Amino acid sequence: MDRCVVLVDAGYLLGAAASLLAGEPSRSRIVVDHAAVVAGLRERAERETGQPLLRIYWFDGAPDRVPQPEHRRLRVMPRVTVRLGALTRTDGRWAQKGVDAAMHAELSELARNRACSDIVLVTGDGDLLPGMMSAKEHGVAVHLWAVQAADGDYNQSEDLVAEADERRVLDREWITAAIHARDGVCPPAGSSHGALGADIGPEIAAILSAPLPDRAASPAPPAEPHPAPSEHPSGPADDGTQAAPAGGGGSNGTGKGVPTPKDLAGFGKHHAPAPASPAAASGSQPAPSATLRWSSDKGWTDRGAADVPDTSGLPTLAQLTTAEQRWADREADITAVSGDPYEVGQVFARRWTARISEAGQLQQLSAHYPRVPHRIDGELLRYAARFGLLAHKDDQIDEHDRYAIRAGFWREVDTRTGTPRAPAG
Repeated sequence: MDRCVVLVDAGYLLGAAASLLAGEPSRSRIVVDHAAVVAGLRERAERETGQPLLRIYWFDGAPDRVPQPEHRRLRVMPRVTVRLGALTRTDGRWAQKGVDAAMHAELSELARNRACSDIVLVTGDGDLLPGMMSAKEHGVAVHLWAVQAADGDYNQSEDLVAEADERRVLDREWITAAIHARDGVCPPAGSSHGALGADIGPEIAAILSAPLPDRAASPAPPAEPHPAPSEHPSGPADDGTQAAPAGGGGSNGTGKGVPTPKDLAGFGKHHAPAPASPAAASGSQPAPSATLRWSSDKGWTDRGAADVPDTSGLPTLAQLTTAEQRWADREADITAVSGDPYEVGQVFARRWTARISEAGQLQQLSAHYPRVPHRIDGELLRYAARFGLLAHKDDQIDEHDRYAIRAGFWREVDTRTGTPRAPAG
């Protein structure tokens, strides 16, 4: 049958709309014009599928499955059928029971009986994946619609996104045509889930460490490079990430700790290096300075601690990104970014360079080539880790991939600045 059907998970649609408009998923925080919602769903479904609407199925929960006033209004509207699951309260929270099972059964029956050619699913629940796959096997085109997520969150199963034939987003403009926050309700000011990747586990801390050169390869051993634990306790760093503890890289067999570049930079600025020998202490020869090794697309680059440029004025991508942009970035990551290391670096740099407010910051960043400034580099690698670019061994990004990520980053920066670079040798 050349018709379309819309299956709506009301808990998802209205809960996500409440999060977007009022800052929390409680449906009591929004006012819904159900007639306008139904009209909007019908108009968009017919336009997107190119088929006339057969019916809209509205799946929701209700205490004891007793229709609430909104359900009574909905079920008398043309082309709308209401299906109710149970709404139960556990530990002070309401939860739907049976809604997913009812949607799965309806989806399978419609496809099996060839009642329609296109099915639109407005849901985010991955439990409907088997039903979606079954419908596709019966020759039905499945369209998956998402509600724009609030504050950079992602509110839809990635498995559903991958399996759907077509996918669209009900954005803020579409939502506000029929749904509004109640008077006096607005999203919390400055609400955020923190810096990008701040919840990444400690295994990523090792990615941020750039070890010192081996003693045998160094002309002179560095002075004691890391400060006392009491002076630099482990804890949140300036950019919101978890800093690796000083010397956290363990030992290389000579008793020397492996501090991060950030530890060494801080040490070089705020602590005088301890003399390496009695001769140095007496002033007959200068004390050697610590050497930092930075991984780049050209390999290792050695820098003395005193030569490390100041990067405090360069913002991270998380600092430049609004909640709306975080959501759009996540959408693009799921649907448009393949996860190739070189491409990941380009995407990250493209966002960073597009969002800076001062033109001089781009030139400042370019001047650091081939070293990506530490805070930005750490954020770049955490972003890459989201695409599965972690080797199974030690849960670290493969060094070859790290070079490719940074090469893509610099390629995009150079494109923006028009800076010619010699090919990496």
